Amino acid sequence: MLEIRRNSQVGHFLVFLLFFFFNYAQEKQQEPIGLVPYIKTLEERFNVKFSYLNEDLDDIPMTIPKNLASLEDILQYIENQYQIEVNKLSDRYYTLAKLRSVTLCGAVLDNFAENTIPGATVEVLGTTNAQTTDANGNFTLTDVPRDASLKVRYLGYLTKYISVENLLKQGGCPKILMAQHYEQLDEVIVYKFLTTGLIKETDASITMNTAEFGILPGLIEPDILQTVQALPGIKSIDETVSDINVRGGTNDQNLILWNGIKMYQSGHFFGLISAFNPYLTDKISVIKNGTPANFGDGVSSVIQMETGNSITEYFEGGAGFNFISGDVFGQLPLSDKLGLQFSARRSTTDFLNTPTYNKFFDRAFQDSEVTDEDNMAVDDEIIRNEDFYFYDFSGKLLYDINDAHKFRLSAISLNNNLRYVENNITDGETSISLLKQTNLSVGVQLQSQWMDQFSSHLNIYYSNYNLDGQSVFNQVRQLDQKNSVDERAVKLNTRYQVSDNLQWTNGFQYIETGIRNTTNVTQPEFESDIKGVIRIHAPYSEIGYTSFENKFIGKFGARFNFIENLETFNTFLVEPRINLNFRLANYLRAEVLGEFKSQTTNQVIDLEQNFLGIEKRRWILSDDDTLPVTQSKQGSVGINYERNNFYVGLEGFYKNVDGISTSTQGFQNQDQFNGEIGSYDVKGIEFLINKRGDRYSTWLSYAYNKNEYTFDSIVPRNFPNNLDIRHTITFAGTYTYNNLKLSVGVNYRTGRPYTEPQEGDDSLDTTFFPARINYKSPNSSRLPEYFRADASAIYSFNLSRGIKANAGVSLLNMTNRKNSLNRYYRVNDENQIETVESVSLGITPNVSFRVSF
Repeated sequence: MLEIRRNSQVGHFLVFLLFFFFNYAQEKQQEPIGLVPYIKTLEERFNVKFSYLNEDLDDIPMTIPKNLASLEDILQYIENQYQIEVNKLSDRYYTLAKLRSVTLCGAVLDNFAENTIPGATVEVLGTTNAQTTDANGNFTLTDVPRDASLKVRYLGYLTKYISVENLLKQGGCPKILMAQHYEQLDEVIVYKFLTTGLIKETDASITMNTAEFGILPGLIEPDILQTVQALPGIKSIDETVSDINVRGGTNDQNLILWNGIKMYQSGHFFGLISAFNPYLTDKISVIKNGTPANFGDGVSSVIQMETGNSITEYFEGGAGFNFISGDVFGQLPLSDKLGLQFSARRSTTDFLNTPTYNKFFDRAFQDSEVTDEDNMAVDDEIIRNEDFYFYDFSGKLLYDINDAHKFRLSAISLNNNLRYVENNITDGETSISLLKQTNLSVGVQLQSQWMDQFSSHLNIYYSNYNLDGQSVFNQVRQLDQKNSVDERAVKLNTRYQVSDNLQWTNGFQYIETGIRNTTNVTQPEFESDIKGVIRIHAPYSEIGYTSFENKFIGKFGARFNFIENLETFNTFLVEPRINLNFRLANYLRAEVLGEFKSQTTNQVIDLEQNFLGIEKRRWILSDDDTLPVTQSKQGSVGINYERNNFYVGLEGFYKNVDGISTSTQGFQNQDQFNGEIGSYDVKGIEFLINKRGDRYSTWLSYAYNKNEYTFDSIVPRNFPNNLDIRHTITFAGTYTYNNLKLSVGVNYRTGRPYTEPQEGDDSLDTTFFPARINYKSPNSSRLPEYFRADASAIYSFNLSRGIKANAGVSLLNMTNRKNSLNRYYRVNDENQIETVESVSLGITPNVSFRVSF
């Protein structure tokens, strides 16, 4: 095969030489000259004068056909071929000037100029002006800025960038030659995963490019934290985006980074909406296992978001709205070395009621159905009044000091505000809740390329999170609660390219986290003020190796954490990491991943001080007493097959997480207040099959998890995890027809565990005050199965030249199925047990409209 290819290339080369000498012989008598010298010959030849700017006409070589004799024909030729505007002022005087917007044509061929490339994409950078080549490889673009550049790409060829000015200098419709991109058959890269913009990398991480993102069921905008839930092993058990469960872990066990800054708030509307603007976010990476050594914290996963890191040539931006909020974003080049990015969003919930808002409101505040011991609904007459809104801002300043050093300054602010009044007319009770939730983060990055082989990345940030709440019952009993987090960090990462196959990464991180929790209750009087500081010093090192022809790709590293709590303890942890990918056969690769990780911050779920069920989570620090440092060990083995847009992946994993507390796991039974320390083990399998075509993509995913707690002080010591969802199945598809994108999908999973009271007279112990419920074994019952079908559609169109728009419509839970998300029990004032059941979103429509320019 190699010999045939060599002979073919030699043949192509000989043809190219013959073609070159043939043309040279024809054109030797007609050497091209510059346009300016040629204009001067016209002035002498026809006794005319031309007025022009030298910089407009310099460096334009030209050759005038011999069959053109008259001045009018020659000027018409110059105007058509070189996009030069010719104005006749009189019989003797003319002006020449470049057209600022030109019509451009060309032909895209392979690098031997033999085969045309139909279907290649020709895009004007910085605009929405793009076209695909016809069956002969030809294209024509109108209204093209003369100082713009073209991006030409086609599968199997190297992407080519060429300036419009260079094409115009060639005259006519020049040929654009594309070099073929030869990929080794033994390297498998899934370039399109589920939908456009989703990529599975060779290190098993998932990358999402928002600019190329297609469509998913129920999504009309690329919501970052909703999108990651389309991946096997990642779900939200309670239908929120800020409570993501990765392989059976709780949400606080996910490390969420925005431009390298750890985020302690990730959602709006109490978790129903992502807090991050997807249109300014350029790249999202999700890592479930085999985490690089430069990432600490987050024993379940890493979700890393990065905004654009290059200065655009032109202003780019957009705006839009949906039934919940409106937003605007932009990227502004201030100079060749200075750029600015910004985004802003605000909800319309405090002045506009929409069907989407009403459904979300019901889910956040009125999602509970209460029944008594006889399974009869408790129908109190309740009047509710709420004033709720959220907003967020983000910005990034980009300064290129020079080609080797780049400075970046990032900032983000997230805000939620609520006033909620509930009047129970039946019982004559009034409850008022006030809540303010904010997150302000600022970070500085310095990226330096010191030499070809050595680079560094310095990241310094400050992050502040605050939760202030007040709850007043009957104007008598008042609860004030505050949770604040202050974090400062300095992170230095260096990378040395030892050879083409070997890379060495080293770094050091210093992280200081202070958390404070205050609680004040009037009846009975109670005050609490708990604060602490943890400092982490973490050097790390990692070796990356890629063998010849990518038959083996591996990373071996370790992180060394020295953790000091200024009040209670010091500890030292070594965290090895491994990530291996190797070829089994053509199109078939295997991966082996493993990691040790730890984290010192967790969220307690406070069910007694719950602000009417609105916000239950507070950040706390490990103290080696009531909550130790949480540590995890995880290993997985997987195989991936990809050929001709057909992908099959299978992965088995085992994860152990130690150092958890019943207060961080959301227990709602006899063990919720005891604070026992234990662990959980997850054994699971994740399977995905995906078939893609030019216009469609369809996939089926299945996940099996067996997730069990171990608490030595609880009887029995082993029982199902609160997040033990044994079987999860997703079937979905997308279809694109011209400018219309459609998507529909169904999600099924088995019910989550919960704990029921004992039956009969043994269900309640009245010897205590207040009375206590006698429960069965922990998590010995399960909720009904969960099923939801979602659909979405997006239509794109052009409003005018340079302004692109799209309109979208989505429908969540199309069948309006009533899914039970949680069930727990409580004792009322009459010593009766009531059942409280949280239900899912009902059928929920949403509409969006966006413009970009």
